[in-house]
Amino acid sequence: MNWVPLSWWVLRFDEKGCKLLNTTRGGIACGHPKVAEAAEEVFQKGGNAFDAIVAAQLSACVVEPVLASLGGGGYLLACPASQRPQIYDFFVQTPINKHQNKVDFYPVDADFGDVTQEFHIGTGSAATPGMVKGVFAIYENLCSLPLAELASPAIRQARHGATVTEMQAYLFDVVSPIYRATESARKSFVGIIGNLPREGELFRRPELADTIEGLVQEGERFFYVGEVARSIGEVCGNGGYLTQDDLDAYEVVLRDPLAFEYRSAGLLTNPPPTFGGLLVAFALHLMEAVQIADLTGGSHLGILTKAMMLTQKARLDALDSGRFDAGNLLNTSYLRRYQQEIKDEFACTRGTTHISTADSKGNIAAMTLSNGEGCGAMVEGSGFMLNNMLGEEDINPGGVGRWQPNRRMASMMAPTVLTMDDKKFSLGSGGSNRIRSAILQVVSNIVDLDMDMVQAVNSPRIHVEGGELNIEKGFPESVLAELEKQVDRIVSWQGSNLFFGGVHAVELSGNGIRASGDARRGGIGLIVR
Repeated sequence: MNWVPLSWWVLRFDEKGCKLLNTTRGGIACGHPKVAEAAEEVFQKGGNAFDAIVAAQLSACVVEPVLASLGGGGYLLACPASQRPQIYDFFVQTPINKHQNKVDFYPVDADFGDVTQEFHIGTGSAATPGMVKGVFAIYENLCSLPLAELASPAIRQARHGATVTEMQAYLFDVVSPIYRATESARKSFVGIIGNLPREGELFRRPELADTIEGLVQEGERFFYVGEVARSIGEVCGNGGYLTQDDLDAYEVVLRDPLAFEYRSAGLLTNPPPTFGGLLVAFALHLMEAVQIADLTGGSHLGILTKAMMLTQKARLDALDSGRFDAGNLLNTSYLRRYQQEIKDEFACTRGTTHISTADSKGNIAAMTLSNGEGCGAMVEGSGFMLNNMLGEEDINPGGVGRWQPNRRMASMMAPTVLTMDDKKFSLGSGGSNRIRSAILQVVSNIVDLDMDMVQAVNSPRIHVEGGELNIEKGFPESVLAELEKQVDRIVSWQGSNLFFGGVHAVELSGNGIRASGDARRGGIGLIVR
């Protein structure tokens, strides 16, 4: 077993620190050009990786509204150059009171083209938001510039507008029923002629600009106690669960990352109670049973497929037994049982966005954000939509509506830092259940197949779930024939697609900083000099 104490990994991380080029201020990889511009502006002012990621976080809430919102939450994996790495958990919390009154909670269908997926929305789907508390916790502990300077790009983008990208226009189309669900949503997002924001249009959010300015002037109390809190109480008073008690009780949780080794690399990722990081660790441990570097012609896909299938099985077994934790899933005897299966098999033949930053001082950060798809209800006068996490099937494994009160919700989000030789990589992905498979494959591409970061991100991917294998174009036909023996059904995609996640990654090494955005999700990588 290669699960290691964090203290050991921190020492190893420090020993493998790298000298960076002084001409590079920092780098960012994310899903929107305006988010990258926000980080660039902060780097140019002398900010560090954490200043840049807070500026990017606020900007994402403006220009990526389907994926990020002040009404949602997320996680930051912060690895300061000379301090202990920590996870900032500012994800959503289930409401304190699960009352039996009439609840505003109902299904809508999102049309992805080839497939339709059901989501549940309404004010009864909103959990307690943590995004704003996250901003202030990160700012107070890690940032160096005034908050006004970090918020300035987002305020400007909201007030004066940002051009809608192809990806954002597509997402608006997919979740159109949510953004037409209420009068307040239609007022904010639907134009005079009845269209949601389209590619190339300038989209302004003046109320959200006012809200962010209020946060700068009055602090987090503006959101959790003041004017915004009153508006949240009013909108949730009609069929929702959230009250002032929920906002008063919310706290950011600081956790030690899950630290482990995979072959020659060390990894830090999001620990339980989230799902994603631990499942990535489990799958990588399974794959250690086979020397993937010795495989050729795409035959490593058989190992990836089996690892994904066994990881899903192990997750369900652990949840059924009530033992979904690192001590159980990464236990040596438990792993050996599943590792034998992968050896034997080989012998037989949601709405989420990610931001990665790094700076010339060696600080590195990975942040994943989500608003679900949004609950359909705007917080009146504040310019943002509350999340619909209580209606997200992927993070409610017992079934939507069966959540337990006053608990931090679990998630597949897994911001991750990988260190190998003299290189450090910050990475993560959006994509709901595909998050873990996307990160798994990028890590394996780097460690097992000796790909550079850009190639590792852009290489075709697979995803296995429920006996169905989805596969992007680019693998040999002979490999597909072998994979058909392992799964019930294969769905072949004609090209790359956002279904397979969006891994935005930054690399630090002795040669400086590199950044790579995943084109599947409109990604951009930007180096600031």
